[in-house]
Amino acid sequence: MSMNETPSSSRVHIAFFGRRNAGKSSLVNAVTGQNLSVVSDIKGTTTDPVYKAMELLPLGPVVMIDTPGFDDEGKLGELRVRKAKQVLNKTDIAILVLESQPEEVFLPSGDHSLEAVLSASEAELIDAFKSRKLPYIIVQNKCDLNSKNIYKEVIPVSAKTGFNINLLRVKIASLANKGESNQQLAADLIKPNDIAVLVTPIDKAAPKGRLILPQQQTIRDILEAGGISVVVRESELKETLKSLAKKPAIVITDSQVFAQVSADVPPDIPLTSFSILFARYKGWLNTAVRGAAALDNLEHNDKILICEGCTHHRQCDDIGTVKLPKMIKNHASKELQFTFFSGGDFPEDLSSYKLVVHCGACMLNEREMQFRRRCAEEQNIPFTNYGITMAHIQGILRRSIAVFNIDEAV
Repeated sequence: MSMNETPSSSRVHIAFFGRRNAGKSSLVNAVTGQNLSVVSDIKGTTTDPVYKAMELLPLGPVVMIDTPGFDDEGKLGELRVRKAKQVLNKTDIAILVLESQPEEVFLPSGDHSLEAVLSASEAELIDAFKSRKLPYIIVQNKCDLNSKNIYKEVIPVSAKTGFNINLLRVKIASLANKGESNQQLAADLIKPNDIAVLVTPIDKAAPKGRLILPQQQTIRDILEAGGISVVVRESELKETLKSLAKKPAIVITDSQVFAQVSADVPPDIPLTSFSILFARYKGWLNTAVRGAAALDNLEHNDKILICEGCTHHRQCDDIGTVKLPKMIKNHASKELQFTFFSGGDFPEDLSSYKLVVHCGACMLNEREMQFRRRCAEEQNIPFTNYGITMAHIQGILRRSIAVFNIDEAV
């Protein structure tokens, strides 16, 4: 990924939901001005969610998502609906697409209320939006077939003629701006001209010639704050610290070398990790710090879920499937069972697990991480992340979170 390209996890996720043949795909194409989705009169043309990262004026970088029909039927239909429901967990703004109908069909028994004409699947979607506190817009597509709009909460649009498409774009942008987060990754931890030392081991899982995403984003954040980024491997850290004329304001390290870096960095220099920064950035640092305490109370044969937000080629010393389980087992001195999930998969039923350990989630947006956090919280399952787990096991958690002014037992 280019250093100038906004990562998908930092883009507003805009998803279009509705029944089959409501015109979701046509509307996605009209709003974006591109043929992103296949359009057909045949019901169920969209069988899997379609994702497209792009620039949408006047909003900026977004991810547009076209979903399968929420009223799909049969065994395959159930799988498609399940995929659409999974999209809800990462959606920042939802668009419910209703299909215009002849008036005598759309208004049964003379009842002019919106609720009276919603199908069961459409009503279920609105309930899902509300339960997730998800900003949503209801549009009535194909209004060129029936231009009479009597519902004040519904925007009449036509993907065919372009009617009200610009209005819909403006409405989407207004909802996105209301939900903007002011949380920074690292910029608020430094002042202009401060030095931030970033310890970045060469990650074998990253493509040759590239830094991994958390490192890229942190460098960019520091530069935008007027800070000075000094990027070194752990093997050059000691000499780098000696050579600097000014004491660094902070050292940020990859969690895999936490112990070594902590030993090399003087105690008067704040220290944290990329993984911990991302837990704060995604809004669940306090939860992750509390969850780490469960590492001290594991029993024989306890099950631990380890989750990664992306999929990558696993190395023989992979952190999630090899290093982390080994560290946790050694810390607990117990035989433990581990289950691994990666990418978009996440089991909503966590009742069989004693602990969930998640990656830094650089590839997941904040809303999806909050969904995963809530799943664990509602089932009373401790939920923490890679960096905090490693810091806790190595006895340096208090030091690694001191810069955020929170207590280890928060």
